[in-house]
Amino acid sequence: MRCRSKAHPDHSRYREAVRTYLDRILEFTYDRVEDEKRKMSFGDLDREAQTMGPARPFLAAMRGEHISLIAEFKRRSPSKGLIREDYEPGQAAEAYVRGGASAMSVLTEPEFFDGSMDDLAKARAACRLPILRKDFMIDPYQVVQARAGGADAILLIVAGLPDSGRFAELAGAAGDYGMTVLVEIHDPHELDAAFDIEPKLVGVNQRNLSTFEVDTTLAIKLRRQIPDDVSMVAESGITSRKQVEDLEEAGIDAILVGETLMKSDDPARAAADLLGAEYTE
Repeated sequence: MRCRSKAHPDHSRYREAVRTYLDRILEFTYDRVEDEKRKMSFGDLDREAQTMGPARPFLAAMRGEHISLIAEFKRRSPSKGLIREDYEPGQAAEAYVRGGASAMSVLTEPEFFDGSMDDLAKARAACRLPILRKDFMIDPYQVVQARAGGADAILLIVAGLPDSGRFAELAGAAGDYGMTVLVEIHDPHELDAAFDIEPKLVGVNQRNLSTFEVDTTLAIKLRRQIPDDVSMVAESGITSRKQVEDLEEAGIDAILVGETLMKSDDPARAAADLLGAEYTE
């Protein structure tokens, strides 16, 4: 067994009066993970993870000649409600490949985003893109669960992991299973915590996870504070080719886009348009 799931520390602050979207999501996540542990043991998950073979190269997909696109499958969000219901992850994966995406992100959080690990498995089966498990990771159990389910990368949200020891533990577990870690910040004050683990890939979420307000200039502002040898992803609020051009000019390596693509009548064309690529059906 490569890492051991530990009892999570006291998170009683998430049992207090709920103040933000993030508080509510984390409160549910702690309970959800405990339920999942009762359904399948850590050891059984570990054995499944070790049969998956090498992870697809997510980090390398971020380091192309031009800006890369992580295209996201997301059914719902806490702030916007239902985004799209008449669409399946396999359909999305095929469309994103046609549109020129370099990788795919799949929401697996069930309560607030209507996601599941089944969605991730379907997306992986439909394409050869490396797949990011987009969820609120708080326990090593979820890391092993991600690899056992076919994820090639995981998201670690600094704001959701105030315990620096647990943050490092999750990053180390991902490395043990050959997965890339996308470390997400949404505030310049989180940079020090993000770099405690010497990340190779940092995402700047332009949506504040406490208020869900979007600042479409945040990624460009923070690019100069992130070393050039660390790849950077701009997340949230990206809707136009002009925004993508500005991000690329600022030295940002990749964009993560979900809602703009999911709402489009033709997600493949929408992806190509963001990338400035020619598209033929």
